[in-house]
Amino acid sequence: MSKIALVDDDRNILTSVSMTLEAEGFEVETYNDGQAALDAFNKKLPDMAVLDIKMPRMDGMDLLQRLRQKTQMPVIFLTSKDDEIDEVLGLRMGADDYVKKPFSQRLLVERIRALLRRQEAVEGDATGTGPEAKVMERGHLRMDPLRHSVSWKGRDVSLTVTEFLLLQALAQRPGFVKSRDQLMDVAYDDQVYVDDRTIDSHIKRLRKKMRSADDDFSAIETLYGIGYRYNEE
Repeated sequence: MSKIALVDDDRNILTSVSMTLEAEGFEVETYNDGQAALDAFNKKLPDMAVLDIKMPRMDGMDLLQRLRQKTQMPVIFLTSKDDEIDEVLGLRMGADDYVKKPFSQRLLVERIRALLRRQEAVEGDATGTGPEAKVMERGHLRMDPLRHSVSWKGRDVSLTVTEFLLLQALAQRPGFVKSRDQLMDVAYDDQVYVDDRTIDSHIKRLRKKMRSADDDFSAIETLYGIGYRYNEE
């Protein structure tokens, strides 16, 4: 049973969404502000967090920033109806996905299940015998799906589930172009629609993380109007 942390200052959302998630078989912990959630997370992390952005004491952006200092667990943001800035900023800070308010609870459940499936895909099968579970080395890059570990020139790089899947998809076939649609298929389920800027935001953050290990990292190339390509160095 996966444990989901739901963090929102709207008590109606906490009550209704937690009831829906529990009916779907999840264990749910609720918090009405970011600080209360952080205090609990410092003791024990859930399997996934669903965070509202605008909250008292500590908002969702601040909470995500604190979380990313210690964990890459999956995070979904709840954003205001037309606030594209929040969506893009949240993705660039390390959120895996976002859902706009007001939202269908069925949609949120689907997004949660899709993200948990992506987490399982990254970890590979239990025995480590599947093709996606094998360690991959491409020049200076080393990826170990079972350990969810990435290194570049021997330096560890901490990636979210989405970032890991995107890098893995690109690096599997160096020199071949992956369109944004193809990368969406890798990182998201068929039922989940995301637009181009979502993939672009994840790629920008992925590059930033790789450059934290190597200022000269340039293995991910943008082909404007086409997509992205991994060039083996």
